[in-house]
Amino acid sequence: MTSLILRSAIAGFVLATIGLAADAASIEKGRAEEKRSCLACHGARLIHSQRLSRAVWGRELDKMARWGPAAADREALLDYLVANYGDDKPVPEPPRSGDGTKR
Repeated sequence: MTSLILRSAIAGFVLATIGLAADAASIEKGRAEEKRSCLACHGARLIHSQRLSRAVWGRELDKMARWGPAAADREALLDYLVANYGDDKPVPEPPRSGDGTKR
């Protein structure tokens, strides 16, 4: 019985690790897609200051596709945006000047 539990735990760990590797690859593809598709027109601060749900990020990508070329890998870009700038992420601190005051 203990052997079965141990093997199940190991199998679960291996599958989770494989899933994380796939997610990391997708996130990296999304970062590259952001550079290609988004940063050509938008500053990084505009995108990176957003905290949107997956559904709202999806609508934003659809809207942007109507105004210009669609992202080549929309799902990877969407995964990247949600993973880094989803509505569950903390709002970033505003940039400050060298003397500590807001810019």
